[in-house]
Amino acid sequence: MSNSNNDNDHQGGDDFKLEPPTLSLQEENAIQWELFTKHQAKGKWRGIWTTYDYMGDIMDETIASVNLVLNPESQTVQHTHEFVKGKVSSDCKTCFDSQDVQTIHVANYSPENIGKYRCASVGMCAGPSLMKSGTMSTELVLTHGNGRLRVIYQHAPVWERGVEPGSCPPQALKLFRTMVSREVLNSDAPPSQKGEEENPPQRGDPKFFRKVPPFQWHQQWGGSSWTWGPQSGDRGWSIEELEEADAWHGRPTGDTDDVWAMRLPGGILLQCPRIVSSGRVGLCRLAWLPEEEEDVGTAKLLRVEAGILALEPVIDEENDVMLGFYPPELASLRCDVLQKIGVLENVSMIEKLKRMGEMGQVGTGELDPLVQQEDNSGRVEEDGVGTGSVAGAVTGVSVGDQEENQSVSRVSQENDKGARDDDDHDARATIRNALKL
Repeated sequence: MSNSNNDNDHQGGDDFKLEPPTLSLQEENAIQWELFTKHQAKGKWRGIWTTYDYMGDIMDETIASVNLVLNPESQTVQHTHEFVKGKVSSDCKTCFDSQDVQTIHVANYSPENIGKYRCASVGMCAGPSLMKSGTMSTELVLTHGNGRLRVIYQHAPVWERGVEPGSCPPQALKLFRTMVSREVLNSDAPPSQKGEEENPPQRGDPKFFRKVPPFQWHQQWGGSSWTWGPQSGDRGWSIEELEEADAWHGRPTGDTDDVWAMRLPGGILLQCPRIVSSGRVGLCRLAWLPEEEEDVGTAKLLRVEAGILALEPVIDEENDVMLGFYPPELASLRCDVLQKIGVLENVSMIEKLKRMGEMGQVGTGELDPLVQQEDNSGRVEEDGVGTGSVAGAVTGVSVGDQEENQSVSRVSQENDKGARDDDDHDARATIRNALKL
């Protein structure tokens, strides 16, 4: 990944380096508000909230909408949720009926405060945050045209085998539930496969339920990237060509055996840590191919990646005791807006897909299961994973040190550590260019 203003060497040699100027809090708030109102606060996002368990089975489906309505006069956004709570009396089974809709007010936002949200180009992250049950929730969002894709990963407290749950602080957090919502803007009904067949989406809008062959993920991609870190702030980058090591979307089962992954129709790929433990950053990811490629160079790939930290202990150094945990925090955020710039050369796609775990090894051409299953090593057991309370999700977990297997694509985290501090580009201009996406 290269900077969009590709100046090479600094005048003055290696004696000094020019860092991009740091944005003030007011400038950062203005940029966040501009992104929030441009890509998210556009009206009513209606969809079907589909909840999956750890094994990838559907637990529940709810017709609902996320309403983010901007008042241009007061420069505020009202956030509400609408749920269909009863039987819909409309002729259309998925249409909204005002008599059967329950509205819940969530929050009001202003340029100085957009709550728990952090925007990055067309992507957005909410969390990680703790729920009353003790579950940690991390929400990722991508928008394209009149459509939006939203996923929520939920991790619950777990203890090692032989340790009584609740007898000591949680030793890790384990994924036990995932919610996915395909949403369309200001529509009378949520998107559905039948609706897309009867009224195909226009060019520039997503097609949520089409079949996407695995070959379409493995292309030459280029475009732009937006990164954020607590120290470095917001930055924009240009990607001339995405390197293979950074193409995590082409490795559907993840970079380590600690990755939970699921692939859904419509070119949707989910990845997140199976286990979140203290002392290491977990990567929650969402990749999306929103449209079919009609002409050469029209295929698009959207990706968002959030680095999360949790279970960091609060230590009383004087008495050498642990007082509790710091709240979970967002360690990094990255959003990529990519476009197909060519095909991979001198690559056997069949062999490549086999190496990536996408195809069976018997030569039948069939795809392996979409949800990566646990191995038989006994490292993580499923006995006791429930669908309700945190206690139901407790299971025996052995948390090992896997630092050497961490993803080689932590560009957003390396950014926060100053790996790009030799960049002499004007960050303000770069970010403004990214706002045009």
